[in-house]
Amino acid sequence: MRAILMAGLGAVALALPAMAELPSCAGEHEISSAHVMRIETNGVLVLTDGRALKLEGIRLPGGPQDRAPASIAEEARSELDSLAKGREVDAYATWPKQDRYDRVRSQLFTADGKWIQLELLRKGLARVEISPDRGECYRELYAAEADARRAGVGLWANTAYAQRAPESLKGDLGTFQLVVGRVTNAENRDGKVLLQFGQDLRRDFNVVIGPDDLKTFKFMGVDPLNYGGKLVRVRGVVQGVAGPVIAVGNPKQIELLQ
Repeated sequence: MRAILMAGLGAVALALPAMAELPSCAGEHEISSAHVMRIETNGVLVLTDGRALKLEGIRLPGGPQDRAPASIAEEARSELDSLAKGREVDAYATWPKQDRYDRVRSQLFTADGKWIQLELLRKGLARVEISPDRGECYRELYAAEADARRAGVGLWANTAYAQRAPESLKGDLGTFQLVVGRVTNAENRDGKVLLQFGQDLRRDFNVVIGPDDLKTFKFMGVDPLNYGGKLVRVRGVVQGVAGPVIAVGNPKQIELLQ
């Protein structure tokens, strides 16, 4: 009996280090010891019980839709398969926990303690994409991405994924980009805030924060007018008819660089 008890305690002890490393930012333990049956082409993980998991906080490379080689997207998908397919995982989530397709928006961990998002970011096989209504673990995600970017590994070795200057976005409409520049002016106009990165409002790059999203900024204690004069990194899908625009709905989508 003593031997059995000691063996059980030993097993628990072996399990503790992996669990102890789980970050508090990840949210509630939503799904425990689930098995990944397959991974869709969009990176959604389907469990053996039919439930689906979305990797919250990251964006996998899209290859041609990013105007980049397909091989980068294929490498990311292969790495995700290696990390998760056929394996046991635990999903953690904060509110709102599901998207419109009933997929659980998860920070995902393998049974041996690997954080799937960080594994992909550190290898340069994903970029951080903070949702307007969520932002858990943004510090950890940004730090992992920054390490890979500095090292020039994975997608960061390809110019399609290089950080953009505000004046070089004209050919990037419809793509997800990281833009680094100084906010020349911040103003409230018609109920929305415009962060300008040039002198010509109609032609130069702008960040737009809509009326509903301003409520999120206020709730989080951030006044976007204070971005004026600051050097920032902002990310999102580049839109626009006249000049390029990125719409931002969450302060955590904007990194202060000074």
